Amino acid sequence: MKTFQKTYKELMEYIPQTEEEKVDKELIMDYLEHYGEKAFLRSSLPAHLTASALVVNHTADKVLLAYHLLYQSYGWLGGHADGEFDLEYVARKELMEESGLERFQLKYHSIASIEVIHVNRHIKKGEIVSDHLHLNVTYLFEADETDAIRIKEDENSAIRWVKIADMDTIIEEKFMIGIYQKILGRLK
Repeated sequence: MKTFQKTYKELMEYIPQTEEEKVDKELIMDYLEHYGEKAFLRSSLPAHLTASALVVNHTADKVLLAYHLLYQSYGWLGGHADGEFDLEYVARKELMEESGLERFQLKYHSIASIEVIHVNRHIKKGEIVSDHLHLNVTYLFEADETDAIRIKEDENSAIRWVKIADMDTIIEEKFMIGIYQKILGRLK
């Protein structure tokens, strides 16, 4: 079981891939230093830790995307840490819950990416959620595109494999395309 200190160390050792990631890492580390374990709770506003799973097929020419009801766009799978310090575990759990996939493996040996993502004010389960930041940690997985997948009706209305070359045609959150491309660059 991972502790706060172990996750903090993993994030501290992460080497940013871009100038944006360097700035995002500084913000994440600063937030962790000031808020400690509370940063892993979604009740920690204005920011909290999340974990995402970007999933490619065996030939790495397709990516698994879900149509998220909240964001009204196709995107990766993932969710809130909700007090769990093992962010890879959170990404795996969310991948299983949101896609139905049971067989997959880590494609990149550790954290594939970190990013700070602004989330607009919205209503969830009848409650107003203020604007906040997701201090996100992403893991890159591989799965068999012939395995059965399913939607998670309370979170997404579709899930499908999309050719990487075509993902920009279905993703409405255009700022996310650069994030996905950065992560997929880890495959090279």
